[in-house]
Amino acid sequence: MKQFLEVGKLNNTHGIRGELKLTLWCDDIDYLRQFDVLYLDDKGEKPVKVLSVRPQKNMAIIKLEGIDTIEKAEVLKGGVLYGNRDDAEIDEDANYIADLIGCYVVDIDTEEEYGRVVDVLNYGSCDIYDIESWGKHTLIPATPDIVKEINTEYQVIRIKKMKGLFDED
Repeated sequence: MKQFLEVGKLNNTHGIRGELKLTLWCDDIDYLRQFDVLYLDDKGEKPVKVLSVRPQKNMAIIKLEGIDTIEKAEVLKGGVLYGNRDDAEIDEDANYIADLIGCYVVDIDTEEEYGRVVDVLNYGSCDIYDIESWGKHTLIPATPDIVKEINTEYQVIRIKKMKGLFDED
């Protein structure tokens, strides 16, 4: 499992005092507010203290320690911020997308393997798992009537196959 997870992209400066606009790649700003320190790399070697975070439309305005001019903020523009998974809490029944990708999807009744999760999409009502098997992609909704068990430790998602979910033979 990845220890450092992407929380968002620094896509522009905001004002002249070093604040940056952050496109959120995490659930919401409340999740982001759990972090006192974020990282400028995915290995946790470039920590930066978070001084403030506030919402602005569908983004966040973030102030990082040591970034106090527009010139310093410009250098970070386009970069990605990472959070240490140990520094934040998620609901007990929630999973990080990074942990779902790569999981095998198997039938809960027959143990038939349908493929691996290669992406997790969301268009509003629920997550949708993009399952790939032999170059073919199948999208399945991650609803409780289909997804019965998720075990990211063993990289297995057990589903209840429903009519029309996969091509019928």
